[in-house]
Amino acid sequence: ELGVDFKGGYSYNVEFAGRIGFFDVDDPSRSMSGDRTEFLGRNGSINNPDAMTRTHLSGRLGAAFDPCGAIQVPFQLEAGEEREIIFRLGAGRDLEQTRSLVKRLRVMGTARAALQKVRAYWLHTLSSVQVEIPDQSLSLLANGWLLYQTLACRVWARSGYFQSGGAYGFRDQLQDSMALLHAQPQLVREHLLRCAQRQYPAGDVQHWWHPPVGRGVRTRCSDDYLWLPLVTCRYVQSTGDMSVLDEVLPFLEGRDLAVGEESYYDLPGPSAETATLYEHCVRALVHGLRFGERGLPLMGSGDWNDGMNLVGIHGQGESVWLGFFLYDVLKSFAKLAQQNGDFTFVQRCEQEAEKLRANLEQHAWDGNWYRRAYFDDGTPLGSSSNTECAIDSISQSWSVLSGAGSAERVHMAMESFDKRLVRRDSGIIQLLDPPFDTAPLNPGYIKGYVPGVRENGGQYTHAAVWAAMAFAALGDSRRAWELLALINPLNHTQTTEQVGVYKAEPYVVAADVYAIPPHTGRGGWSWYTGSAGLTYRLIMESLLGIRRDGNRLSIVPCIPKEWTTYTIHYRFGETVYHIVVLQSTTTETSNTSVTLDGVAQRDPFIALVDDRREHAVEIKINVKM
Repeated sequence: ELGVDFKGGYSYNVEFAGRIGFFDVDDPSRSMSGDRTEFLGRNGSINNPDAMTRTHLSGRLGAAFDPCGAIQVPFQLEAGEEREIIFRLGAGRDLEQTRSLVKRLRVMGTARAALQKVRAYWLHTLSSVQVEIPDQSLSLLANGWLLYQTLACRVWARSGYFQSGGAYGFRDQLQDSMALLHAQPQLVREHLLRCAQRQYPAGDVQHWWHPPVGRGVRTRCSDDYLWLPLVTCRYVQSTGDMSVLDEVLPFLEGRDLAVGEESYYDLPGPSAETATLYEHCVRALVHGLRFGERGLPLMGSGDWNDGMNLVGIHGQGESVWLGFFLYDVLKSFAKLAQQNGDFTFVQRCEQEAEKLRANLEQHAWDGNWYRRAYFDDGTPLGSSSNTECAIDSISQSWSVLSGAGSAERVHMAMESFDKRLVRRDSGIIQLLDPPFDTAPLNPGYIKGYVPGVRENGGQYTHAAVWAAMAFAALGDSRRAWELLALINPLNHTQTTEQVGVYKAEPYVVAADVYAIPPHTGRGGWSWYTGSAGLTYRLIMESLLGIRRDGNRLSIVPCIPKEWTTYTIHYRFGETVYHIVVLQSTTTETSNTSVTLDGVAQRDPFIALVDDRREHAVEIKINVKM
């Protein structure tokens, strides 16, 4: 017998109707119960269950109980004695496979081998890029925790303490995947192909969906679909894998949104129409070329900030942030289209990007910073004329990251961001200020959050990281590293007093940090946040300067002036490059020199070769004073 009664089961989820779960231990002294009331006891709780006062469970199983799965193994330990008990929890697609799986897992040594396989996987994955830098706390995050949080929580589980959902977000996991380009690029490729199949022929996509069958929502969200061409560009640029563009994939078959309908939840099926990944990306971009009266992109039922779902719900409101984002996607995709020989679309991307840049310069500037959006009726948002949300972080950072803002204005915008949104006394970088509260303007459900909490004027860490990236892109290493220090969770948990305020894990990034008394400085929504992957990219790419273009690796850092050296161990396939970066100042023109295994290189990059050897690289960077 398996130790579990598989008969008479009931299916509570039709999408997993045939699956059989098991909970097993092979200790002969075990007893079990499927009765939660028996396990907890009358008026009992999970903190002090009645079963822990007894050495035997009744063995009662069936459909009539308040269900649970409990197995108890009684034993005694003498001083210095050890006892190993292995519990197994899992599921099979049907009863036959489940029985076979349980029997296989009972073979001596199977559990230990499985655990060793898990450890080997993480050791190999997390060692893809290892850094030795003067900041030990950032080393801990960069060399393990951030990538683990991204892959285990965001990409695989898609679940956390604050959100137990399991769905793929079209935008969310595409954003996360970019952090895996150095360690697990094949997972990025797989996810691009997965996402393309969640696109409708019109170019829009499911905002989120649940595997395995793909039930999800179709919405008027205006940025989701644009992440497909952007991440495709990043993947091809990083890996040099042009073949992914030729993968042929179906679309989804589903009804259009009705007039006035914000979204609908359904189970669409695959359409008979197929297209290459490149063509899927083109459709997404063309679908995004919908503009309002100012020539800025229509905001629909929200852009990256889902909480602003009413700003453009009637089809006329425009998003400034989306303008900067779309500009970046157009410029990036023009390069990819050039590589792919699609010169007609190159020209269209370049023309649309230039028109958009001009419209942003004309209609997005507020005097000292960039506005956030325009409501359907033309009222600006993120303007000095607003009593709430007078300034929003992401318009400022993306004016820099996109390259669409003028040099003079982006510096003014980031100065305004620093002055109005960085609260150094509290260690917080606000998303917007002042929070939404009593003013008549209603941007959407963001206003339902308490002022200073989550997107409504608290720190939304994803946006805070974008701001640090923007300072790095401007060459302002001092403020880029200062913002990273504010974001770093280990800097919020160094003392008992700080732990009592922050109340979140020190080893993972939290999505939010609250900005109002009595919760100022408290972390929230930890683990399940795209901020983890973005923080990893901030450290590795924006600050330590790791840039891979196919088989070329460049190091273009933005590090503190007092740093003279740091080390990167970079694995390419099964070949490790040990890279020592040396920084010094010069009164002449800045320059970079590279030596590989003692031989000076003509170009300032490393030509990567997977020859399964170890290589020593020295990069000398002379920075003009």
